[in-house]
Amino acid sequence: METNKAVKASARILLGSFLVTTGIGHLTFLRKDFKAQVPKHLPLKVNDTVVYSGIAEIALGTSLIVGGKYKRAVGEIAAAFFTVVFPGNIAQYKHHRSAFGLNTDNKRLARLFFQPVLIFWALKSTKE
Repeated sequence: METNKAVKASARILLGSFLVTTGIGHLTFLRKDFKAQVPKHLPLKVNDTVVYSGIAEIALGTSLIVGGKYKRAVGEIAAAFFTVVFPGNIAQYKHHRSAFGLNTDNKRLARLFFQPVLIFWALKSTKE
């Protein structure tokens, strides 16, 4: 039983670290790549969308790392976030936009299957 708690805590902290790192990338060295994922129909400017989503990722990631009594709610919010940004991954595939080394349709298509993994990871690692 304690091993399961330790595995979940490690998975939650790893996901949080991933989100913080990705969020920092949104604001700095990966901004151009993230702009390639923003669907054109959004009402915000592309750069603003990337910045706001980066801030959200840093906040979510930090909250996952810290844990606390609201970790399940944070996991659900993270899962919702991964769901909301999924259209960006679809747009990248649909419009053949290269970013993050995803320079073929097959690589972009494979990336689409990772999003449900992130959703599951957020939910499973924060469930009591």
